Amino acid sequence: RSLDVNFGAVLHVSQIVARQMIAQGLPGAIVNVSSQASKRALRDHAVYCSTKSALDMLSKVMAMELGPHKIRVNTVNPTVVMTDMGRINWSDPQKSAAMMNRIPLGKFAEVDDVVNSILFLLSDKSAMTTGSSLMVDGGFLVS
Repeated sequence: RSLDVNFGAVLHVSQIVARQMIAQGLPGAIVNVSSQASKRALRDHAVYCSTKSALDMLSKVMAMELGPHKIRVNTVNPTVVMTDMGRINWSDPQKSAAMMNRIPLGKFAEVDDVVNSILFLLSDKSAMTTGSSLMVDGGFLVS
């Protein structure tokens, strides 16, 4: 199920969107939401990490194939995000301590952190950015 949701759905929706953009001659951008877990192995997350890594590579291949059509493709790779579900699953200090201790900024992401990164990658302010992964992880991957 995780493979279908995290990878398969993105593949199919992206194909539909890209075909329409190409048919209409529309340049633009596609931003896929991945995870910091695509870049680091996390215990008990084998399937999740793998599906997000696959999504990162799909986005790179799409960037290469869609670039000639002036369509950019990137990913945003957040750490834990404090959605309602994130708050339920990560509010226990005992559970979150190991993850939080690896984040130099000392906090999990808020929804706006992810949204603003997506908006940047969709905008003309990132006109030369394609095939990239924007880490929104508070420094998790550098620690």
